[in-house]
Amino acid sequence: MHELSIAMNIVEIVEENAAAANCKAVSEIDLEIGSMSGVVIEALQFALEEAVKSSIMESARINIHEISARVKCIACAHEFEPEDIITPCPACGHPYSDDIQGREMKIRRIIFFEE
Repeated sequence: MHELSIAMNIVEIVEENAAAANCKAVSEIDLEIGSMSGVVIEALQFALEEAVKSSIMESARINIHEISARVKCIACAHEFEPEDIITPCPACGHPYSDDIQGREMKIRRIIFFEE
């Protein structure tokens, strides 16, 4: 389950940012996870519940926003939401497209407790 290592990495990044901001606790964090990132959101939520224990994120509200996949056909430039990783272009049938969004894993925002 790679979601546990992702969760631990999120905690590490947040702790580094808190230290740089001289804060001791986090009240809220927003994550953006692409639908084609390979991350199972339910597994990440479970992993985060464990990873935040005894960290500065222990009482933080964690908001996970799933970003829908969007691709652009390399033949006709039509943009569309693919059904899966090998969806041909609905406009021209070409099998290849470039990713526009949907593979991201981002910490979008961290809110620290006001001291």
